[in-house]
Amino acid sequence: MPAPRPHLTGVERTFGKDEIIVTKTDLKGRLTYANEVFLRVAQYTEAEVLGKPHNIIRHPDMPRCVFKLLWDTIMDGREIFAYVINRAKSGDHYWVFAHVTPSYDGQGRMCGFHSNRRFPRRDAVAKVQSVYRTLLTAERRFVNPKEQMAASMPIFVEFLARQKTTYEELVFAL
Repeated sequence: MPAPRPHLTGVERTFGKDEIIVTKTDLKGRLTYANEVFLRVAQYTEAEVLGKPHNIIRHPDMPRCVFKLLWDTIMDGREIFAYVINRAKSGDHYWVFAHVTPSYDGQGRMCGFHSNRRFPRRDAVAKVQSVYRTLLTAERRFVNPKEQMAASMPIFVEFLARQKTTYEELVFAL
């Protein structure tokens, strides 16, 4: 049985603007590699994360519909850029600008995913937080994760349509 998730502290963790958080996962999202920056910022040891689901760092303020978009995109063999809020082991949080790509084996078969996360621009985080809050308001009317995602996805799609943009174009325009 997994350990209980820590409470949220409201404390934001940061990392250097020149540092890159790197993780790799298998096709199921289980961590196969985590660099020192990830371990330090997320406050885990390598032994605590390897083989564990990447969502060990999922923060409840990250809309489910954005994660669905991320997973649909990478499972389709495409890369994605996204602003993500993560939860550290202590319950602290940290924002990243993530670039997630599929990884391929020597025979050209998708075998996992590679994620590089950079320090996000603060003005972009403020803007994306506003969008995410709207999505979370819809999600929090439900308890079931599938219902949460079903509630926020149409709002997300409509928002992007009104902006006449895609999510990726949006994150680069922030």
